[in-house]
Amino acid sequence: MSKIIVNGGQKLNGEMVIEGSKNAVLPILAATVLNGGISVIKNCPKLKDVESAIKILTQLGCKVKVEGKTITVDSSTLHNTVVSEDLAAEMRSSIIFLGPILARMGKVTISYPGECVTILAQKYGKE
Repeated sequence: MSKIIVNGGQKLNGEMVIEGSKNAVLPILAATVLNGGISVIKNCPKLKDVESAIKILTQLGCKVKVEGKTITVDSSTLHNTVVSEDLAAEMRSSIIFLGPILARMGKVTISYPGECVTILAQKYGKE
């Protein structure tokens, strides 16, 4: 991680661009399910987990458009309440979709997220 060292005695001025955070954008993407309309999220990092979240939204029936670091989600077309085991296994944080889908649709089916299935199999000797 980079750091900034400031030696005092002078006023600071200027601008910095802060990169988007995966830990912020994933819950925001999940929350777009609740909107029932169009959500625009800017400054999204291009990461595998973000791509996985987009795949989940698409599987649920949302229309998703990615333009650079901006993601537009139209959740008015949401019709599916099942997150496939394959997609849930792609990222540990896939479980964040459980609440929004349940709140909007009244039911949800989702498997253990990410590496949890492997960890459980190892723990109980079912590899």
